[in-house]
Amino acid sequence: MILSDRDIKKYIREGRIKIIPKPNFKKQLGPCSLDLHLGNVFKVFKYTEHPFIDLKNCKTPIERMMRVIKISRRKPLILRPRDFVIAVTEEEIILPPDIMGRLDGRSSLGRLGLVVHSTAARFDPGWKGKAIMEIGNLGVIPIALYPGIRICAMTFETLSSPAEVPYLQQRDHKYAGQRTARASRINEELY
Repeated sequence: MILSDRDIKKYIREGRIKIIPKPNFKKQLGPCSLDLHLGNVFKVFKYTEHPFIDLKNCKTPIERMMRVIKISRRKPLILRPRDFVIAVTEEEIILPPDIMGRLDGRSSLGRLGLVVHSTAARFDPGWKGKAIMEIGNLGVIPIALYPGIRICAMTFETLSSPAEVPYLQQRDHKYAGQRTARASRINEELY
């Protein structure tokens, strides 16, 4: 069941769901979601050094195929049409074993052509870390993204029972505790 605004506030106040820093409910809370803010650290591909990614024979860690961009809150990151960046939220999210999160883009930004996550919208029960977003500009005009804008919304769903093996207890978790934008670790599955 998806949590309502009332339950989101209750679960955060009780500490069952932890959002750091604490959210401003008046500005961030919707009827069944909580808006999160764009952080200031981004990763972009060095496409001139690495013309393609070979998923079968990827010997170079994808992290090395990317560079970090860190900007101040007053300056924008200009996302040109067809650009792709990995970004991070300002907020850290900690979920208990019986609640999952789902990240969605905001409609107002989607109408500009901004895609906030390509595919990784689910945050498993037991998740701890900042939300990483795969952001792309599908539009025809560049978009200036400023750190601190409300970039996405997270909904929370209760499980029928607590997960037997929450995310942090999985042996193969790759992204737990992340505090900054991280590249794909798909190549760890290939060897």
